[in-house]
Amino acid sequence: MTPAPASLGAFSAVWFCYFAAIGLYNPYAPLWFKDLGYSTLAIGAIASAISWTRVIAPYGWGWLGDRTGRRSQGVRWAAGLSVAAAAGLWWWPDPASLPVFAVLLFLANGGVVPLSEAALSQQLQRGGLLDFARYGRVRLWGSLGFVVSVTLAGAVFQRWGIGHFAVMVMLAFALLWWATWRLPEAASASTDDAPVPPVRSVLRQPAVAWFFGGVALTVLAHTALYAFFSLYLSEQGHGSGVVGLAWGVAVGVEIAFFWFQGRVFGWLAPMGWLQLGAVVAALRFAMTAAFGGSLALLLLAQTLHAVSFAAQHAACIAMVHRFFPGRLRGRGQALYSVLGYGLPGVVGGVAGGWIGDRFGFTAVFWAAAGVAIVAWAALRRAERMLPIEAPV
Repeated sequence: MTPAPASLGAFSAVWFCYFAAIGLYNPYAPLWFKDLGYSTLAIGAIASAISWTRVIAPYGWGWLGDRTGRRSQGVRWAAGLSVAAAAGLWWWPDPASLPVFAVLLFLANGGVVPLSEAALSQQLQRGGLLDFARYGRVRLWGSLGFVVSVTLAGAVFQRWGIGHFAVMVMLAFALLWWATWRLPEAASASTDDAPVPPVRSVLRQPAVAWFFGGVALTVLAHTALYAFFSLYLSEQGHGSGVVGLAWGVAVGVEIAFFWFQGRVFGWLAPMGWLQLGAVVAALRFAMTAAFGGSLALLLLAQTLHAVSFAAQHAACIAMVHRFFPGRLRGRGQALYSVLGYGLPGVVGGVAGGWIGDRFGFTAVFWAAAGVAIVAWAALRRAERMLPIEAPV
């Protein structure tokens, strides 16, 4: 059954609003905390604490969605609670409470992605396979929301200062909450009385274990980007406008990939894209470390985001869709968030903060390049573990 355009439009709106909020928070929160007087190590610790929410929240939200079958309703709850936590950043801006509200914010919004991905993949199934052309056309709206938000916020902060950060974050999540009310609540087999399948047997498969290990290492390398890239640009003497431009270029090429995903994704198997993404990530972060003072070369490195993130993410969704079918899908997407993003973010936030504090942010990006190479080796191992009778 082909999903109605209105249904896909509702998912597109949610992706746009969610990633607009993330595009506002992720690049500029470190600068806001720095403006409030937090040290580099403290900023890294806050980033690590937020990453711990990715260990807890997604699986809890995913389990709830699989149990009830009401994934769209779960997205609405997650967005509403995010607004409440973001309001805390604005109303109680004291040093003791800000990290608490930041953690609460990500505990809440940790349900948006796994529940939305699971609901969307259910809408886009064709004979048990995911329609990647339509998926890319929906997912690109998230990238578009990110690039619009990060670019406009950079201009706003350049002109009026970073002090308006908290109220802008609250308004962004309020817009997301509004968008969630258009999501359809699709019928799901998870509402019947059959027992919910366990995920342990899937995780014990060697290919699955090596897949998650390789993805975790790839994302660990990208923690340098998510947590410290804005600070690195500031250290190199670039202003807020350049910060917005650099992030905007990266997400611009990401949008282009998602738009043409239906045409190019078949060039490689998903495991091939994952390995290419790890190699390109190593090149990207090495360029960033080596040429931090050159705006042109920094922007060139940012264009590699099309492969190191966009293609890599699409390949991950393909593998999760394969490994976790049916009623396992919500927890499969949650495990992707937990094992792919949560644990690596915890390690990367603390380790990157320590490296940056002692050796500077250039060393953080050299370390990221090395981790990406190890990720490539793990993904090669995962490919060799895949069953021969069902190649991917």
